[in-house]
Amino acid sequence: MNFAAAEPRSRYLTCEGREIHFMDWVPAQANGSVVVAWHGLARTGRDMDPLAAHLCAQGWRVICPDTIGRGLSQWSPKPEVEYCLAFYARIAKSLVDQLGLERFHWVGTSMGGAIGMVCAAGPLQGRIECLVLNDIGPQLAAPAVQRIRSYAGKPSAFATMGELEQYFRTVYKPYGYLPDAQWRLLTESSARRLPDGRVTPHYDPAMVMQFEHHPQDYELWSTFDRIDVPVLCLRGAESDLLLADTAEAMRDRGPRALVVTIAGCGHAPALNVPDQLELVQRFLGGH
Repeated sequence: MNFAAAEPRSRYLTCEGREIHFMDWVPAQANGSVVVAWHGLARTGRDMDPLAAHLCAQGWRVICPDTIGRGLSQWSPKPEVEYCLAFYARIAKSLVDQLGLERFHWVGTSMGGAIGMVCAAGPLQGRIECLVLNDIGPQLAAPAVQRIRSYAGKPSAFATMGELEQYFRTVYKPYGYLPDAQWRLLTESSARRLPDGRVTPHYDPAMVMQFEHHPQDYELWSTFDRIDVPVLCLRGAESDLLLADTAEAMRDRGPRALVVTIAGCGHAPALNVPDQLELVQRFLGGH
């Protein structure tokens, strides 16, 4: 059954002493289910708009945070300490505690999925009902991590929004198909203007300190093995971050993930086309 979705609300809460922004998609007629949808490393919660709109129309409430240092959330005054999965998980727990969410589902793209794994095996164990990992696993391919660090640590700046959009179209081509309107939204929702007037991606470049000060952060096999809820792993067919053999191993270890390969995508599927949206919805609804 389709329900009319209410307009999403832009909200802020203080979590672990830091102001965190999130979009709160509350359906006009709720079915009682809640999803936390968490974005990737250098992105913002607005990436989850297509998924949130789709689920909200089916009666789901969807919470889409901006990670600390991204989007409209506060930048960390202690980047070497706070830009890491453990602190992100503490923020996530504070957020859902303040929202009074006892049970919920988790959809995470890339870093957002890694945060979900840490939460499901740790501070939110027993509260996450199922976990969708979008092109992320307990082990990452080192060359892909280096590729991401190469552009994320030194974000480019451009004179115009049009140039920034073209940059995003190039860097995020592996997302797969996005219509022009979604490329425009992606650009406008993740841009900030520098003092010299140029525009650049809306995140703190210091967030890459995670890889310097927490080099084992994404080595998560022991964490994955402790997860005891249903897991769906979506792998972009051309992903250079989540390799096929890692995804295969996820079928046989820990929660024994259901692995689905998404054609026409690399890292990471945008979760914006009917096939992907319906796949996630079916899993959330029935595991």
